[in-house]
Amino acid sequence: MEHTPEPRIGDAFGRTLQRCWAAGAVPGAASEVIEREDGHISAADAARYFTPAEELSDLDRAALEVARGRILDVGAGAGRHVLALQAQDRDVVGIDPSPGAVEVARRRGARARLGSVARPPAGIGRFDSLLLLGNNLGLLQGEEAAPQVLEQLASLARPGALLVGTGMDPDSPDPEHTAYHDHNRARGRLPGQIRMRVRSGTLATGWFDYLLAGVADLERLVRPSPWRLETVHEQGRDHLAVLRLTG
Repeated sequence: MEHTPEPRIGDAFGRTLQRCWAAGAVPGAASEVIEREDGHISAADAARYFTPAEELSDLDRAALEVARGRILDVGAGAGRHVLALQAQDRDVVGIDPSPGAVEVARRRGARARLGSVARPPAGIGRFDSLLLLGNNLGLLQGEEAAPQVLEQLASLARPGALLVGTGMDPDSPDPEHTAYHDHNRARGRLPGQIRMRVRSGTLATGWFDYLLAGVADLERLVRPSPWRLETVHEQGRDHLAVLRLTG
């Protein structure tokens, strides 16, 4: 049997955004390919990372309206939320761990810096609002990692700051997804805790956990943290959560 070589590890997400941008960032210009640990492969239109402000989802627009003061967009990607806020003359900066994504965001005029919640850019300071949009509540990763991630977010926040994020309930009629959720439960993980990586040709990111959590699981994960869940707006499987720093 022939050996199938493993992909090279690198900035596959950034390459996807660069290819999409080079092709005009129009629908169908490039696909974001996601590989799950069980071999499931999915692809989505990468043009969604370039959505103009007037075409943002209802939940995204609501999130931008809630944000106040100095704003940090965590996982900024190609900068769609940063650009929407800059157009309103808001004080905002985005961070992303992907060098390629930051390059594209900057070329589009977005104020973006290389970094993550765990490794923020030096001297970035603290913020009145932190955004986790594009389902980036998934950056909580899972039951074990969530407390540390929430503490790291608090370290970037001013007293009374807001954490505004979107997420998705993992419930799905797709049997391949429900089987994976059942497998997660059997090994003591949350059903929507996805072990995944981004692929681009022969390039792949490292494996990482990304969490799809319903509102009840989100409430439970947040409860012991310095954040308090204030409001949740649900729209089908999607939701917008607003938390306040009280610790």
